[in-house]
Amino acid sequence: MSDLLEAVRAGAGPADLLSCELPTRFRAAHTLKDEVGIFDGETDKDVRRSIHVGEVEMPEPAPDEAVVAVMAAAINYNTIWSAIFEPIPTFAFLEKLGRTGRWGARHDQPYHVLGSDATGVVVRTGDGVHNFKVGDRVVVHAGVMDHQHPASQEDAVSSPALAWGFENNYGAFGEFTVVKANQLIRKPAHLTWEEAAANTLCAATAYRMLVGAHGARMKQGDVVLVWGGTGGLGSYAVQLVKNGGGIPVAVVSSEEKAELVRRQGCDHVINRAELGLGEEGLRSPKAWRRLGERIRALTGEDPHIVFEYLGAETFGASVYVARRGGKIVTCGSSTGYRHEYDNRFLWMNIKSIVGSHGFNYHEAVETNRLIGLGMIHPTLSTVYTLDGAGEATRAVQTNQHIGKVGLLVSAEKEGLGVEDPALRERIGEDKLTLYRR
Repeated sequence: MSDLLEAVRAGAGPADLLSCELPTRFRAAHTLKDEVGIFDGETDKDVRRSIHVGEVEMPEPAPDEAVVAVMAAAINYNTIWSAIFEPIPTFAFLEKLGRTGRWGARHDQPYHVLGSDATGVVVRTGDGVHNFKVGDRVVVHAGVMDHQHPASQEDAVSSPALAWGFENNYGAFGEFTVVKANQLIRKPAHLTWEEAAANTLCAATAYRMLVGAHGARMKQGDVVLVWGGTGGLGSYAVQLVKNGGGIPVAVVSSEEKAELVRRQGCDHVINRAELGLGEEGLRSPKAWRRLGERIRALTGEDPHIVFEYLGAETFGASVYVARRGGKIVTCGSSTGYRHEYDNRFLWMNIKSIVGSHGFNYHEAVETNRLIGLGMIHPTLSTVYTLDGAGEATRAVQTNQHIGKVGLLVSAEKEGLGVEDPALRERIGEDKLTLYRR
């Protein structure tokens, strides 16, 4: 381990951190370019075969970037896409970025360091960085945005944005990462390293979908159907709906998950196993009607908003159950990209489909503020070490998890990193560790 990483672990101040040399290599979980195609023709594309842990080279930071010593990270579904090399190998993104010039060329490597959620300590800043300094404790959000592009003046997501650790290199699963200064946000002081790392991508994505100016614009009293209510995105959506005066209706796949989301404050829960869906699952009109009847039995009305990210399996049902004039807001398609739905239920009932992708810096900061105030809580369930990155990603790939799955990267053990124990005590361990129990 480098002297710099030892100093970070010891809680050294800025002067001591600057006195340590930046290492030329560091350990990271990554995929390899020469393994693209290893899953061709296979049904079970086990990510444990393609995710490796070993040393990679430290890139030179650009003037608008910071080097962060990563203490903890979290798994997101884009890591699975990277690790199975679908829908296209992410090395194609790195090659494209490599053609953009000197700073882009750093990312075009025969390895791809994965991960899009992290927390850690700033250990170096470029000459153009002015809002953060060495020694700051931060979380890193995944949006790499072009703030020189005109569209970014209205909404940076509309600029040529990249997903950190997915469409560029040196993501969260390394002892160090190099990120844009506007990816940095102050770490919530009451959270541990692993708790702070678990939130930003999913929570801020859900915030944009439900609350932000570019999403569904939820208002008080809105009934919101949330698919996968204990999943990475769904677990934050339920909280945001409840916290914003809406009425969440969470769909889950077991009674255990139903009880968990009830303890999170969701009064209306639908266990898919009790709907009697049959072989076609949620893809048949009969299943759509059954789901709609169940929602009306719980709330007395149809959903104003459907929170969608599952895609092919659920999209037809989502379009059907939304009320007249309602909105289906979607940010992904984890069960398949090709959606089928009956368009009559859309156009004849003046419903809207709202596409949502990631979040801008302002939305990420606003989400983090809610977390820092103790109004939104981590949904971290399980924590692995960096050497277990493949196993952690496999757990998400096979849906053997609830909430978020974390990684200890440079933090020596769980439970470290809390700066405000009094705030933590006021919020309560029962809320902060609900998904751990």
